[in-house]
Amino acid sequence: MELRLYDTLSREKRTFVPLDANNVRMYVCGPTVYDFAHIGNARPVIVFDVLFRLLRHLYGEAHVKYVRNITDVDDKINDRAARDFPGLPLNEAIRKVTEQTGKQFHADVDALGCLRPTVEPRATEHIGEMREIIERLVAGGFAYVAEDHVLFSPQAMNAANSVLPRYGALSNRSLDEMIAGARVDVAPYKKDNTDFVLWKPSKPGEPSWPSPAGIAAQGRPGWHIECSAMAWKHLGEHFDIHGGGIDLVFPHHENEVAQTCCAFHRERMANTWMHNGFLQVEGEKMSKSLGNFITIHELLADWPGEVLRLNMLKTQYRSPIDWTMKSLEESAKTLDDWYRVAADVAPTEPAASVIEPLLDDLNTPQAITALHGLRGDAAALSGSLRLLGFLAESAAQWEGRKQQASGVDAKEVERLIAERTAARSRKDFKESDRIRDLLAAMGVAIKDSKEGTTWEIAR
Repeated sequence: MELRLYDTLSREKRTFVPLDANNVRMYVCGPTVYDFAHIGNARPVIVFDVLFRLLRHLYGEAHVKYVRNITDVDDKINDRAARDFPGLPLNEAIRKVTEQTGKQFHADVDALGCLRPTVEPRATEHIGEMREIIERLVAGGFAYVAEDHVLFSPQAMNAANSVLPRYGALSNRSLDEMIAGARVDVAPYKKDNTDFVLWKPSKPGEPSWPSPAGIAAQGRPGWHIECSAMAWKHLGEHFDIHGGGIDLVFPHHENEVAQTCCAFHRERMANTWMHNGFLQVEGEKMSKSLGNFITIHELLADWPGEVLRLNMLKTQYRSPIDWTMKSLEESAKTLDDWYRVAADVAPTEPAASVIEPLLDDLNTPQAITALHGLRGDAAALSGSLRLLGFLAESAAQWEGRKQQASGVDAKEVERLIAERTAARSRKDFKESDRIRDLLAAMGVAIKDSKEGTTWEIAR
């Protein structure tokens, strides 16, 4: 069986062949740490965690390197720091914001069942690499200095007679289309409207570092150069997979390709570009103005992280996803069943019926269908679910957490069930029905069988 992945650049599903099977390398754009991550941010985290797990399964844990960055220098961070800590120097306030929100992000994604990346670099720890790439770009004629800024020229890239890709190839746009479809910063020092910032001067009190290219004023990096630098530092000039949300294709990933390929005279930065689709909530685009902006943290107050994970994976990663309460309830019931059947069973190897759809461009809906078909083989179900990041708890822990979240007193439920069983034995069905209705009002669903009566928290 071979792994096939859809490549955004070539616009086709291609067989994945790593540059080095002993060192499979993947980079995914991570969070800008200024606030709680929303549920849309959770999608690439979960999607590429599944890919990370699959690659480790195929090539061995020691042979896969996953890098997901943290952006800790950004205008949004500066604004949040000034708002939340007005009495502190800005740099100190920024450090407080990034430390706090970084911890929040890790707590949220841990709860979603995601493995930590192999490396999680911070932008501020890679200023030296950013400056080196910028120096290379200026020396190669792909970037220029203007009024203490360094700007990249897509025109110069496309004019170069070399192995370089065409600027716009990843997003499949011409330069004119990019100007028409993007929020282009108009500035008098730009040679062309499509030129973008690699480095800019810092305002008083903002984070600042010695500037590249002979600029005397202190400055700070633009957004796009950060990921080029961190990917280069930890994965090299050319690596296997680069991932992120579809919203990052242009301008962020387009500009990453330009910077890296021009700095190192490469035809490609990553062999495969992968992008997950958009997320909407109850049929509408998520926004604060509509009141449907939901953070991972808020959802975790009401649902176990594995419910959110399963709900996300029921849609293939490239397709748009509609996040609904009904779907969450269905995901919770499915996990209740899987925990009862497989959580306490020693796992065997993941089933081929689950692996095969994953090899077909992470077809998680088909993999989930295959999981339902394994209900009669608890050991294979257990192994397959664990590969996908489920069953982190025992069945008792899962049920206990549900009870705790619902506020149900388990001892009281057991007492009432015993009374109902006694009433049924003496054929007092009126009393039996009364107790059943009382349990239902408490949020408890009961199920009678030959083995006796079982119960669970009603979803």
